[in-house]
Amino acid sequence: MLSRVADSIYWMSRYIERAENVARFINVNLNLMLDLPAGSEEQWEPLVITAGDQARFRELHGKATRENVIRFLAFDPENANSILSCLRFARENARSVREVISSEMWEQLNKFYLMVNDAADSFASMESPHDFFTDVKMASHLFAGVTSATMSHGEGWHFCRLGGLIERADKTTRILDVKYFYLLPAVSYVGTPFDNIQWSAVLRSASALEMYRQRHGTISPEKVAEFLILDREFPRSVHFCLIKAEQSLHSITGTHLGTFRNAAEQRLGQVCSELAYARIEDVISAGLHEFLDGLQTKLNHVGDAIFDSFFALRPMQRAAYRKGA
Repeated sequence: MLSRVADSIYWMSRYIERAENVARFINVNLNLMLDLPAGSEEQWEPLVITAGDQARFRELHGKATRENVIRFLAFDPENANSILSCLRFARENARSVREVISSEMWEQLNKFYLMVNDAADSFASMESPHDFFTDVKMASHLFAGVTSATMSHGEGWHFCRLGGLIERADKTTRILDVKYFYLLPAVSYVGTPFDNIQWSAVLRSASALEMYRQRHGTISPEKVAEFLILDREFPRSVHFCLIKAEQSLHSITGTHLGTFRNAAEQRLGQVCSELAYARIEDVISAGLHEFLDGLQTKLNHVGDAIFDSFFALRPMQRAAYRKGA
């Protein structure tokens, strides 16, 4: 497969997954706002900070109000990581590989983009943002289902799955981090019923509440963190995503699991091994935020290694190379 084609498929998938996870990210806060104690101040700036776009946000919008933050993260064409921008980039990548993807995939992606574009035009009159962000998640799920059912599970499909899983792993760490590090209104709330409500909201944002209760029963911060980071069976846990991503990576290269031929396989294998032998007690004692921050950095390095191993152009051309954002 041409590196250009593989690159476009990989980033198409990453951008669609990113759009879905930004919707989940906002929904964490929308859900938490419903359960805030009387007199508590709504917190919206932490979402921008955790997304790493605070400088751009201040430049474009200034104060972090509910309306400004939702507009920036969901609909702002000047924000390369907004839902609207992600879907625009995904559609551009899909257009360049129409001969590789199925017509059903192309049609679903177009419908997805048009839905979000229409919502952006009517944002000022949006009465139920929860419904919109739920629609974004369901449209992403539909695209994933169409892809699995209509695209041959060969090299292209594995690049598609690889991109989506790396993106999902990163965003799961950010969804967890936004609760643990930023959104707790006061230390006095730790261990209270309100704290449990917040952890339940985080699980709902990852579509994990029912599966968590089947596994662990009562809500416990340590068990929630363990479930979303280390669980090997839940599809949105970081470890599950990276296990499946590693399988796709080795299917692409033909290298046996447990060995490596390039930097991408080496770095991803190292992260998977660290998670396989991690204990949540050690993670918590060392600092959950610090662990999540380090994990996000490692995932960025995996992404860089995937680019260098499969997509990088020759050095004389590389300065002009750019993929959407």
